[in-house]
Amino acid sequence: MTNYQSVFERKETKYLITYDQWGQLMKELRPHMELDKYGKHLITNIYYDTQDWHLIRHSMSKPLYKEKVRVRSYGVPTEKDPVYIEIKKKFDGIVYKRRAKMRLNQAETFLAHQEGLAIVSDNQKIHEFESVLSFYPDLKPAMYLSYKRLAYFDKVDDSIRITFDQEILYRTEDLFLSSGSYGQPILPENQLLMEIKICGAMPVWLARILSGNKIFPAKFSKYANGYQNHLKRQEESSMKVREREVYSA
Repeated sequence: MTNYQSVFERKETKYLITYDQWGQLMKELRPHMELDKYGKHLITNIYYDTQDWHLIRHSMSKPLYKEKVRVRSYGVPTEKDPVYIEIKKKFDGIVYKRRAKMRLNQAETFLAHQEGLAIVSDNQKIHEFESVLSFYPDLKPAMYLSYKRLAYFDKVDDSIRITFDQEILYRTEDLFLSSGSYGQPILPENQLLMEIKICGAMPVWLARILSGNKIFPAKFSKYANGYQNHLKRQEESSMKVREREVYSA
């Protein structure tokens, strides 16, 4: 079963695969993996960044250490529904995640550098978030990201998880989880994103399946791709403005 734990570290490897590869892969994975109880479910996120997009620009420079801050919900929440605030850190290829559960309106208040979290103020994880917020005083909502996910876990070792993400959408306006899932797609046509999440070494049977299907790791960050698309759309908009100015001159 899926356990949305609050503190963990693991290695996460991403793969861009076609739907044909996915079909063949699932035939070989089913004897080893089991679909979690949530089935296909919607994951929605608001990523926080500085005014000049420092966190994602730093992440894209391929540093040894990088971090992201986000609010995550499973489904579309209302103001009083539970969500998770998360700090996702990556050091030397290992992902470390801290998360704290609270109502959506609490999370928005907390990440806006406002008071009002006495109910959880003695939580050690909250102190870690407060430290990050003090380091980035201009942190604000920067991007909405949503996708539909199927998650599987190993029948023998449920710390081994494989997820498949489809319909990845982003937007840089209307940055509220409660506004629902819509935006611009960022996945290549006829592809989906697979992630293998393992706390230890990859089992031999899984390595053989990947090799036999010629499935290899790929560099793909949802947030980075959304940011790059955002810059491209901004540039295209600026070019249209310049063209109109030239024609009207």
